[in-house]
Amino acid sequence: MFDLDKWQEILHTIRKNKLRTFLTAFSVSWGIFMLILLLGFGSGLENGVHYNFQDDAVNSIRIRPGQTSKPYRGMQPGKNITFTNEDYDLIRNKIDGIEHITSRFYCWGEFTVRYKDQYSSFEVMGCHPDHQYLENQKPLKGRYINAIDVKEVRKVTAIGENVAEALFKEEDPIGKWIDVRGIKYRVVGVYEEEGDEETRRIYIPLSTAQLAYGGTNSIHYIMYTVGNASVAESKEMVDQSRQLLSDRHLFDPTDERAVNIWNNVENFQRFVSLFAGIKLFLWVVGIGTIIAGIVGVSNIMLIVVKERTREIGVRKAIGATPGSIIGLFLQEAIVITVFAGYLGLLAGIGLVEGMNWALINFEIQTEFFRNPEVQLQTAIGATMLLILAGVLAGYFPARKAAKIRPIEALKDE
Repeated sequence: MFDLDKWQEILHTIRKNKLRTFLTAFSVSWGIFMLILLLGFGSGLENGVHYNFQDDAVNSIRIRPGQTSKPYRGMQPGKNITFTNEDYDLIRNKIDGIEHITSRFYCWGEFTVRYKDQYSSFEVMGCHPDHQYLENQKPLKGRYINAIDVKEVRKVTAIGENVAEALFKEEDPIGKWIDVRGIKYRVVGVYEEEGDEETRRIYIPLSTAQLAYGGTNSIHYIMYTVGNASVAESKEMVDQSRQLLSDRHLFDPTDERAVNIWNNVENFQRFVSLFAGIKLFLWVVGIGTIIAGIVGVSNIMLIVVKERTREIGVRKAIGATPGSIIGLFLQEAIVITVFAGYLGLLAGIGLVEGMNWALINFEIQTEFFRNPEVQLQTAIGATMLLILAGVLAGYFPARKAAKIRPIEALKDE
């Protein structure tokens, strides 16, 4: 029940000791402010890492040929490994658990691409139909490269949205023909993807790229997704891939330089675990700062109890219960900590949101720090922490006040 007299007494005590109350409140406010700020910075770093992963499937394994660094079966190190279509078929057919698989053929350098009187330079790359899943590409118009395009060596292309904007302006590109260094390709689709560089590419069927720009069946990259495979299962698939390629190209299966394999499943899980540890560390540091403020509040309340010993004796002499004494001091401590902490909470959220606004509007976000934010559950958790802090800060001084005997209190000078 709301007790107006008790609230007036608390406010009177706060006004009577303004400097002491301010310094006490500031310690609590600073603690919660630092906690929110640290968590905001942590979320910015975590969002930056997620941004780096979002343009690639996080459950992917990527294999690139390299150069041997160990002798094997009488062969000296330094042998260059070259992948071919047969390597792609081998991995696709021999490894269980593959969800999507593609290979890449790089048409090295930027090609001058023309549509009517519009010219620009873009990257051209050959791929399989599943490439869209490996790169998290989403169709905006038309379709992607399909299996028939690859089988029949068709001159078709799926272009990035930046390519479409540069060459076609407001015109619909689907069904139009573009000239890529003297070879004409029909546009069958436009895709979107995170990152400007990714959408400045022109994808053509792998077989077409090999015939038009290489004249061989070589490939430069093999990539596949592993579905819902665990980290352990993905590592097993990596080992199987390395062993299959070792048997085919005759290199030491323990030679990691012969083929470079990037396991996104393992790497993403490593980052998830890392940021879980960082969040825990930030909470520990922030809570430690808040505890320092709570200790300050508790010490001040002990001083208040000492100063008001005679008053407490009078209260108990006229019938005040220990519960009412505890409630008075406990309420005062909660008011100071919650009010001060809430101001620190608002200041922290305001600074983090202001930083996010500045990063977006001034376009200064980096790939390692993006969109710092304070999540709702974090704010709720901080609020609960404030209430608990107020209870802890006031309980022990209040309990000491309740134990004061009236006769001893009245003798206090």
